[in-house]
Amino acid sequence: MFEMVIDSIRVSLMNYQRVVILKEKHSKRYLPMWIGTNEAEAIALKLEDVSVPRPMTHDLLCNSFESLGARLDYVVVSDVNHEDTFMAKLVLDFKGDLIEIDSRPSDALALAVRTNAPIYAEDKVLDKAGLELDKNEEGLKSTEKFPNTNDKKTSDQKELKLSAFDEFMEELDLDDF
Repeated sequence: MFEMVIDSIRVSLMNYQRVVILKEKHSKRYLPMWIGTNEAEAIALKLEDVSVPRPMTHDLLCNSFESLGARLDYVVVSDVNHEDTFMAKLVLDFKGDLIEIDSRPSDALALAVRTNAPIYAEDKVLDKAGLELDKNEEGLKSTEKFPNTNDKKTSDQKELKLSAFDEFMEELDLDDF
């Protein structure tokens, strides 16, 4: 597992969807994930330290954990399937026992920012969907970080699935980071 930080939340100009960009804490590898508008707002509000008059859903869950004597120990982006859907887990410390709870990554991130819990990504997730950003004469480019394969069909499928991320990443200005 690699420790990650939330680098930014971006809006794609192609389709106005939100993308949360995680960055490996001790590297230049990034993990972009499409998330819903509400989840992006929940994460951004907390990152910007904006107070809201009433608890949001993620605040309610954090308050519930605390009332029950549990603490969010960390979250982990644990898998990405063949449809590029990411999976995550909450790891709670309840009276010394670690309990794993299945979660959407966006919800896990919203809880992590509220509790200052560390965020991790499994090696296999970064191998499949992690990107390294390079700045060259043509602008910002993404470089796939999974091993090269001789299987042309598999390689073409991966390239097609990541093309939306590539287009989005090419829109980014490295100076914004």
